Amino acid sequence: MYSYADAIRETVWVIAPDFDGDGEKDRIAVDIVRPRELDAKRVKVPVVMDASPYYTSVGRGNESEFKSFDAEGNLIKFPLFYDNYFVPRGYAYVAPDIAGTSRSTGCVDTGGKSDVGSAKAVVQWLNGNAEAVDADGKAVKAGWSNGKTGMIGKSYDGTLANGVAATGVKGLETIVPISAISSWYDYSRSQGLPYSWNYSSGLASRVAGNRTQPQDCSATLARMDAEDADETGEHNAFWDERNYRDSAKLNAKKVKASVFIYHGLQDTNVKTRHFSQWWKDLGKAGVTRKLWLSRVGHVDPFDVDREEWVRTLHRWFDHELMDIKNSIMLEPPVKVETKPNRWVNSYSWPTRLTTTTLRPQADGSLARSVERTKQSWVNSPSQRENVAVAEGDNPNRLLYATSPLLTDARMSGSMVAKLRVTSEVPTGQVGVMLVDYGEGDRVLATGDGASTTTTETCVGQSTANDDACYFTMTRNVGTTPLQVLGRGWARLDGAGTHDVTVTLDPDDAVVAKGHRLGVVVVGAANGRVRNIDTTSSTYTLDLAKSQFVLPGLAVPHPTWASNWNWLPKRSEIVPGTLPGTRENVLPVLMDTRR
Repeated sequence: MYSYADAIRETVWVIAPDFDGDGEKDRIAVDIVRPRELDAKRVKVPVVMDASPYYTSVGRGNESEFKSFDAEGNLIKFPLFYDNYFVPRGYAYVAPDIAGTSRSTGCVDTGGKSDVGSAKAVVQWLNGNAEAVDADGKAVKAGWSNGKTGMIGKSYDGTLANGVAATGVKGLETIVPISAISSWYDYSRSQGLPYSWNYSSGLASRVAGNRTQPQDCSATLARMDAEDADETGEHNAFWDERNYRDSAKLNAKKVKASVFIYHGLQDTNVKTRHFSQWWKDLGKAGVTRKLWLSRVGHVDPFDVDREEWVRTLHRWFDHELMDIKNSIMLEPPVKVETKPNRWVNSYSWPTRLTTTTLRPQADGSLARSVERTKQSWVNSPSQRENVAVAEGDNPNRLLYATSPLLTDARMSGSMVAKLRVTSEVPTGQVGVMLVDYGEGDRVLATGDGASTTTTETCVGQSTANDDACYFTMTRNVGTTPLQVLGRGWARLDGAGTHDVTVTLDPDDAVVAKGHRLGVVVVGAANGRVRNIDTTSSTYTLDLAKSQFVLPGLAVPHPTWASNWNWLPKRSEIVPGTLPGTRENVLPVLMDTRR
């Protein structure tokens, strides 16, 4: 172990391209802490790096820590635990302020060329392929670096890791994106429906707060507002630049780094489609992958599963950055919390490739048969989700549900709704929710499913100014009558009949015996997406031309070889309410592999 208190602390400014177009190259402030003992021995070290726009604007971590400096401008406190833990173990820790934030020049462009390019330039400098200067303007080389960098971070920080990896930059060996965005279009809207207006410029303005390099970025902000296509919802060149999965310039095929993904299955901020599509595309590209999925929301695993997370992360970095032969790659790559504090390991995700196609019935049930009729609902702009999914009569949505399941079943993946909808308005919208109906103990959706405790634990070494101690968080578990397992919305351009496919955000959860799976179809979604249709218009669903493709539900079985699915039978109930209990789910072995 090396001394964290005696570690070398320094700041350099990496020279990046002129991303903001002011005629001068951007200068990216990079704060570094590394073991003094290894520097004296001229031993080169790998880098753990968290590039962020938040270090002096919003803060990092559950306790909103900021970088702190002494009177001479020397860094004396790094946010988060990475420096305290990894520097004593032979790593350097690097914390860049992306362009347009804190002490860096340039302008923030919310996931675009400036954001990704400024972080990429730091990786290149660490690998000997970019220039940097110190506070006096003297050239500085990263001669202490072995050229191997691992990027990590939650939310925006993890998003930057995804973006830099998608450039294929040399020297980036691994990334650990936590609750991270893989496509800013999917973060800002759902199939043409915006979650908010002019989000990109608004976030850019926010993270530029408290910067020490004053600069007029009004032109950049105006350009983002002009190009974001909020009015039409289209996926244009602006969003293609911010798509790290499968755009022409940034995509999974370019990724050379290994990827260890962590995401909360109840994250309604960075929704679960971000990890699922990224995971799928990385798999197609042959990228080495690892995946952890928990039942909390937008929460760092360091806060809710600290001991195991730190231990696993340490082994991952040792293997990927120090070439230490440990057993991390021999373990199942996927770890999922399917119930509160109940984890399951597997070798793939989703766990099954089978699907079950069910159709809405006039009596409110779901079945395989075609029902040749139509049903309508009245759009309610003020209706909240909790009202839309509640049992009972409701003229402002349609509800279809299965009969009670005969056994526990695990649902893993995304539901796809294929709908024929007729609307009366010039621009309409449709939303679909998959719901687990039945009382049970669940991680609560409120507050991201976790709360801070009064217990503080220390991870790594501390100094008088920078301790390694943080409060833990605990899952908020309670008994609820239902749980939403997936959501999706789509824009309907033009009055008339639309054939629309809505892909819901994926989940991975155990649906308990006796519970019923329900599908809710709505128009406006107050509090979820912006309401394009604010009228009390009528929407009509053609049941014969609509279907719901559910991911296969795996029924527990003592052998790996058996894959059981389920098939509900019809039940006669009052339309608009949940099916009764006269008919049960019939377990059948189905050969529906794709």
